[in-house]
Amino acid sequence: MYENVKVIAMDLDGTLTQHKTPLSREYRELLLKLSEKYKLLMVGAGQVIRIFNQLEQFPIDIIGNYGMQVGVYSAQTKTIELVRDTTVDCDRQQIAEKIDALRRKYGFTEYAGEAVEFHPSGCVTFPILGTKAKQEDKLAFDPDRSKRRKIYQDVVNTFDDYCVFVGGSSSFDMAPKPYDKYHALDQYCKENGLSHDEVVYIGDDYGLGGNDESVYQSDFPYLTIDNYLDFPAVVKPLM
Repeated sequence: MYENVKVIAMDLDGTLTQHKTPLSREYRELLLKLSEKYKLLMVGAGQVIRIFNQLEQFPIDIIGNYGMQVGVYSAQTKTIELVRDTTVDCDRQQIAEKIDALRRKYGFTEYAGEAVEFHPSGCVTFPILGTKAKQEDKLAFDPDRSKRRKIYQDVVNTFDDYCVFVGGSSSFDMAPKPYDKYHALDQYCKENGLSHDEVVYIGDDYGLGGNDESVYQSDFPYLTIDNYLDFPAVVKPLM
């Protein structure tokens, strides 16, 4: 079923690495082997340069910020060069008011740091425990995502001009519509003369509200992964 595949697109955290940890030497070698047969593409929620550095400067093109950024690897300079860096203005006061209403509705009125995180791209994070919450508190808050999934649809309805994702360990991430990973991959295909069946995607965050869900629910071939340690087994059919 993968005979038409020309591009392997993939997520990073939870798929290739632990959350925000560097690419291992073993997986670097595996990616190099895959790159002999396929074009490799990273599709991430974060900024291109952060993803590139986490990958230890691996030679790969990177889509960041759900398609708002696109970086192309230069073999000459051995760096990533931004060819797209879209920013969208947002009404900060209105967003803050909406998040405050959600906090009061669901009892999330105690938090450390800021109640909202605004990103230069126009993306927004709703950090339920606040921007300065302790890491141990964030990890303990909602490990199976059930708390956030219970109110996910309400957050979606509140921010109907954003794509909303259950992000990290205790937050909701929001990107201005139409930016999500499906839109990013579809745009990539249009710009590179590819059909969807020529791109296979690998990601772990494919459940309700996950930032890979839009691709999982689409016509792109999709390989699911639930533990980054399983990556070699998951890609074996493509070798």
